[in-house]
Amino acid sequence: MKKIIIIIAALFVALSITACQSLDVVGTGAITSFTEVAKNLSEPISSDPVNNGWSLAAPGGERFVWSKDFSAKGMSDLMMEFDIQPFLAAGLQPEKLDKNIYLYDKLANKLMVHAELGDTQFKSASSTDPLATFKEIVTAYRTSVNYHEKLDHYNIAFGGGNMFEWAKNLTTNDKDIVFVLNPATLISAGVDPLKVEGWVFAKVEIKNAQGDKELVDKLLKPYNLQ
Repeated sequence: MKKIIIIIAALFVALSITACQSLDVVGTGAITSFTEVAKNLSEPISSDPVNNGWSLAAPGGERFVWSKDFSAKGMSDLMMEFDIQPFLAAGLQPEKLDKNIYLYDKLANKLMVHAELGDTQFKSASSTDPLATFKEIVTAYRTSVNYHEKLDHYNIAFGGGNMFEWAKNLTTNDKDIVFVLNPATLISAGVDPLKVEGWVFAKVEIKNAQGDKELVDKLLKPYNLQ
């Protein structure tokens, strides 16, 4: 009888955990809203064989890339890619970039922010559906996905204050996708954040680890998709 009670209790805990996961408002909302963003892109999400991932391209050419398989060696789990020229014109000295955060492709003239979240091998690695992998990322790395109440955005954190954001509601938000950089490391590499053409240097209100509101510096590249 005691063994039966223990088994029932274990099943109850397992079901409770599953129910909590299915009711996670931020995780569910992040997936639903990202799916809506994908429908409104001028170019569909495409496969990126070079980075073994999927690529979401902004109207200006910037990209958000997520890997099909986080267990793949030598590949970034997440990446944001930009034209480096505006940063060079603003004083960037590429040799001073923090290589744990930034990559510089001189031939392509691209600046990339990359991140490693873990080593999960996704079930959808061979899928032709980019959103299937994205859903697995949100599920497996839920702590890296957040909701920014002030801007009504979801985001996936790269670490170090860098992130990719998308609007919860495209019809009420004029910033549907936003590439977000922490300017501190760029400033250390010679960049004047006020002179990066096409980017907005601004104070953004966030909640810190203690739950208190504070203003932090960000470099923003927003797009309205509608």
